[in-house]
Amino acid sequence: MRETHLLEFLARNDLETCRRNALAGDASSRRYERLVNQNRTYILMDAPPPETIDQFVTVAALLKNRGYSPPEVIDQDSEFGFLLLEDLGDGLLADLIASGFMERPYYELAVDFLVDLSRQPAPSSLPGFSADYIRSQNEMFLDWYVKDQADSHMSGTDIALFADIWEELIPSIFIAPDVMLLRDFHAENLLYLEGRKGVRALGLLDFQDALQGPPAYDLVSLLQDARRDVSEALEQDMLSRYLRATGLDCEAFKLSYAILGAHRAMRILGIFTRLAKDKGKPGYLELIPRVRSHLARNFARPELAALKNWTVKILGEKGLAS
Repeated sequence: MRETHLLEFLARNDLETCRRNALAGDASSRRYERLVNQNRTYILMDAPPPETIDQFVTVAALLKNRGYSPPEVIDQDSEFGFLLLEDLGDGLLADLIASGFMERPYYELAVDFLVDLSRQPAPSSLPGFSADYIRSQNEMFLDWYVKDQADSHMSGTDIALFADIWEELIPSIFIAPDVMLLRDFHAENLLYLEGRKGVRALGLLDFQDALQGPPAYDLVSLLQDARRDVSEALEQDMLSRYLRATGLDCEAFKLSYAILGAHRAMRILGIFTRLAKDKGKPGYLELIPRVRSHLARNFARPELAALKNWTVKILGEKGLAS
């Protein structure tokens, strides 16, 4: 039945006879195809319930109105969850770097985009990256990763202490005006677009979960990438580049960055464990050592000592082993 509706959607765009090639998806149930029709290509997003396309369309319009390069939305069917999108090509930063191109210019472009984004007010229509949001996302770490890795059950006291530690850390996250957060901002969701100038040369994908929140978050997402190694030297250089351009207080920003890095690493450890154990996607387990190394890197800040000690107490040193 769904395929019938899809064929009708393609037909109304004169694509019923196009060649359809499956593309790699993400951690959601969304599916992607490249459609080839004579000499032109398109991208099809198929987002079956409970996925929706409405937020993708909304955020794409916000980004385009700010002069950036999300894929153009050519047609949409909100009832069935189909989107016909501009094909931005195969220039994913991760692939270009893997094929031998120097990574630094691409990371500089991505950081310059985040700098530019920080100079524009966060859209008030987007949900907020709030303290409550952090608390709810931290539960993913406790419910999946800790329960899978710990040798014994957490006590109520352990859980309460974890919450208390985060109550102490959360205020240090919000040290600057909120910005628009794309959230999954990393080298597998960013493309280099030849022929476009400035930050428009950065093609943007997978931004439908955008929020408004602290500026360090997307920088952490870029530089502490769960899917590829980014050297500490490059990370520090890009941090400095961002801080020089924005003029934010260096120490306050770096603490916010480390706390958000720890939060994000914990959240991802929970997500990857759930995907492997509950959704039958064991390949995500191969990424866990890299994420644990990010967690350990953020724990180097003395302000995170209590969180580090809690993690070691519950999980042992293996909880930080890469």
